[in-house]
Formats: sequence, C-alpha cells, structure tokens
Amino acid sequence: MVHHFTVAYGCVLVAALLPVVCAGISKWGLFAAPRRDGGYDNHNPRAWQAGLTDWRARAHAAQANSFEALPFFIGAVIIAHQLQATQMRLDVLAFLFVFTRLIYILMYLADMATARSLAWTIGLFLNIAILLVGA
Repeated sequence: MVHHFTVAYGCVLVAALLPVVCAGISKWGLFAAPRRDGGYDNHNPRAWQAGLTDWRARAHAAQANSFEALPFFIGAVIIAHQLQATQMRLDVLAFLFVFTRLIYILMYLADMATARSLAWTIGLFLNIAILLVGA
C-alpha cells in the first residue's frame, strides 16, 4: 500500500489553520494600539476578547466554532482513509467541507445569521458524508 499526503489531508491542515485566521481577524489593527485605547492585551487575552463587539466578537466566535468543528473533521478524514474510501470522493468532500467553513466564517463576519447557520448545517452533513464515504 502506498501512503501519500492526500488532498483530504491538506484540507485538514487548512481547517486547522482557520481558527488562527479568525483570531487574527478579531485582532486586526489592534496590535499596535496601546492597551489603554483598546489595543490587544497579550497579558490578559481572555478578558480582552470578552470585551470585543461587532465583527471582532463574531470573528472570535467563528474562531471558537472552527476549533469545535475540527475534531470531527479530522476524525472523519482519518477514518475514511482507514476504510480505504475512494480517494477522489474523499478529496472532493473534504474540499467542500473546508469551502463551506470559509463561507461560514464570511457569513459570521457579515452578521448573516441564517446563511451562517445554513453553511454550518451543510458542513455538518459533509462531515457525516466524509465519515461514511468509506463504508
């Protein structure tokens, strides 16, 4: 059996980086600002994040949700590989999952709650499909 780094594994890497991107968005432009003026507080980041509002708060929430979605996605991809799923199907489903997560993040930032929830639901069904693609 030949083992190689598949598109689906690459999607796991991208999905693992999405929370970092969301965190960066929530802090965008505030690294240089003084703490007393609302700039990022690396000494007490949790309290600072709790005070975020509007799109910054939504970016932080998208970060948390991206972390929450990650274990199921990683597990589904690994299980699908172990079950010797058709690689092309697995790769397409994993790509669509990551694409849907990107849409989810954009809808969260834009405060489009219904579209965000729809993207989340599609992502969940894609993740279930990934898990079952090797069955």
